[in-house]
Amino acid sequence: MNRASRLAAILDLLATQGEVSVEQLVERFGASAATTRRDLDSLGERRLLTRTHGGAVAQSVAYELPIRYKSHLGTGAKERIATAAAALVDPGGVVGLSGGTTTTAIATALAARDDLGSDGLTVVTNAVNIAAQLAMRPEFKVVVTGGAIHSRSFELVGPFVEQMLAGIRLDIAFIGVNGLSGVEGATTHDEAEAAVNRMMAQRATRAVVVADASKLGHAAFAHVGGAKLFPTVITDSAAAPAQRDALTAAGYEVRIAG
Repeated sequence: MNRASRLAAILDLLATQGEVSVEQLVERFGASAATTRRDLDSLGERRLLTRTHGGAVAQSVAYELPIRYKSHLGTGAKERIATAAAALVDPGGVVGLSGGTTTTAIATALAARDDLGSDGLTVVTNAVNIAAQLAMRPEFKVVVTGGAIHSRSFELVGPFVEQMLAGIRLDIAFIGVNGLSGVEGATTHDEAEAAVNRMMAQRATRAVVVADASKLGHAAFAHVGGAKLFPTVITDSAAAPAQRDALTAAGYEVRIAG
């Protein structure tokens, strides 16, 4: 792995779990400890992370990487989740998509469907990258929520988003998260994004959390909602049986994307 790819992969891992150690990175990427420390120092100088004695932590609770900086780690799982999610959408439906890599994959899966016919779909999103991805599809009506753009995640947040969402209804909403556990429910790194995600879910007849196995059992900074708001979770086959059981016991219907 070259240095540019390694730096992107470090940031991807940091965005997922919030902190990393030098030892973990050495084991994962095969670079020496000295090289890994230099990598972290370089990223720290650019204020993309905060260095600690043994590794690094995310720059702030609002930390989230733009989609363009994401590596392809976990892409297969996200694509399988996206395929399973897209299958729940009926032609002519109104779909809500929050920001994130998994929901971006769902947008791709929806765009690939050839059974929508003249009914098409209406997609409501607060993610400008998703809106741009779908805007050129004639069978999609794309509605962007408005709001102030979060520079790190391409998500629109703030009171304008909430005012717009208050005036619409959705058939189904897919919400990406940074953590999901039976105890803490669905969580994200940023409180403004959490507020938008919560309202989008509340405006939907059915709200679904989409989260690959790396998010399960973890809790991030801001609470979005529990099983009452999100009765269904779609994850991948890497989810441990204990993680699945914990979510089921908390009231979630857990679907495994094959």
